[in-house]
Amino acid sequence: MSGGVDSSVAALLLKQQGYPIVGAYMKNWINEDNIIGHCPWMEDIEDARRVAEQIGIEFRVVNLMKEYRERVVQYLLSGYQRGLTPNPDIMCNREIKFGVFRAWARDNGFTAVATGHYAQTKSVREANGVENTGLFEGADGNKDQSYFLALLNQEQLHDARFPIGHLRKPELRAIAEANGLATAQKKDSQGICFIGEVKMQDFLRQYVPDVPGPIVRAQDERVLGEHRGLHYYTIGQRKGIGVPSNTDFQKYVVVGKRSADNALLVSFDAADAPGLFVREIRVHGVSWNGDVIRETRALDGRVRYRDPRVKLTFIPEGETEALIRFDEPQRALASGQILALHDGARLIGGAVYV
Repeated sequence: MSGGVDSSVAALLLKQQGYPIVGAYMKNWINEDNIIGHCPWMEDIEDARRVAEQIGIEFRVVNLMKEYRERVVQYLLSGYQRGLTPNPDIMCNREIKFGVFRAWARDNGFTAVATGHYAQTKSVREANGVENTGLFEGADGNKDQSYFLALLNQEQLHDARFPIGHLRKPELRAIAEANGLATAQKKDSQGICFIGEVKMQDFLRQYVPDVPGPIVRAQDERVLGEHRGLHYYTIGQRKGIGVPSNTDFQKYVVVGKRSADNALLVSFDAADAPGLFVREIRVHGVSWNGDVIRETRALDGRVRYRDPRVKLTFIPEGETEALIRFDEPQRALASGQILALHDGARLIGGAVYV
């Protein structure tokens, strides 16, 4: 229970269905010095505790700060320092919620971990005849969060429960209102996973030193200005680059990061911008939650959260690497980000852009 309305209703529904449950808040980050903006962990704990009291269940606070720093924060900072664009939310789910927290739950006698994700699971029979837990998109297309679960394995999915995955957000709010839950009108959080209402640039500014370098136009190597550090930028970024555009119709966009001379590469935002659109990209860290795909196969993929699924060909290159060939060019795929792999509405795995 994070202190938000989604996990509040998830707990309520499980309670109404007769499951013996305990509410738990994962204490991952408390921003002790308050140096990177508002981090409302104390309010969130109290909101979660109030809801637990309202629905009549035990409530606990589980301190995972050490594990979160080691497995999520260091992954995040290391990635940005190496010029990547990591996804802390996906790593938080794999390493913390369904990693160390799931282990804590099992050690304390629980059989499953339920969250407020907009995703669904159901039993599926694989091609080899094995019964597995399949992961599917949430019923609310505007809130579907299956993408953030792309790196979970079958063992983790087997112990996962998503009680609100069949609901749309307005329906969920109505349930919270009808039952008088303290979080019924609470706004959804927009910050980094369990860090709070914190802008990524503000977070990075405190932990990654600035390393200025040139801003270079990709077409002709013309130096347009100076950036503060490559970690502040990502492929496809249009705003906040720091160089003026010629007109309203010719705006610069980030198309690359060059480690050799610490250069930020930009181009006018157009279909022929160098490196902005790709038909092929390599991925590593390929992970499956069911059958392992070892042969070339047509699949669907979600190249980033909120994007629609697209058609692609998956071409394995060993156990954990692959070449991805898209049917249509894809825009602004950043190294370190996650590709979710689908068989229709079922999410079957994920991988990291090289």
